[in-house]
Amino acid sequence: MKIGLISDTHGLLRPEALAALAGCAHILHAGDIGKPEILDALRQIAPLTVVRGNNDENLEWAAELPLAVELQLGGVGLYLVHERAHVPAGLPDGVRVVITGHSHKPLIEERDGILWVNPGSAGPRRFKLPISVGLLHIEDGAVRAELLELTL
Repeated sequence: MKIGLISDTHGLLRPEALAALAGCAHILHAGDIGKPEILDALRQIAPLTVVRGNNDENLEWAAELPLAVELQLGGVGLYLVHERAHVPAGLPDGVRVVITGHSHKPLIEERDGILWVNPGSAGPRRFKLPISVGLLHIEDGAVRAELLELTL
């Protein structure tokens, strides 16, 4: 199972991001969406789970979006939240992967048996940070993360 990871679009959904997420069975957006049309476009590719980011706070259309979501995909427990600082100290039982955004810094890190992934920012460039998305590959209970820098 291939799961697309995207964050910090800030109102800009690049064609390169859409191409990188093509073929995913599910997409997770880790917040700071910017425009509801971005969610509509991602839903055209695959089922979508999304959380609200700090820049989505005062947007009327985003008010119903959750701040965090726990879900199972491919038999693997996932926790999706915008800011790493908002991950609870005691994660729910069964969570094996935490997906965050906010920093715009792509990251794959394993800590205490939990895989932490930040796909980076797929929206407007911030400083000299890369424009990127991520993928989770789940097969037979094993999970592997991949970062894809978008060529611009």
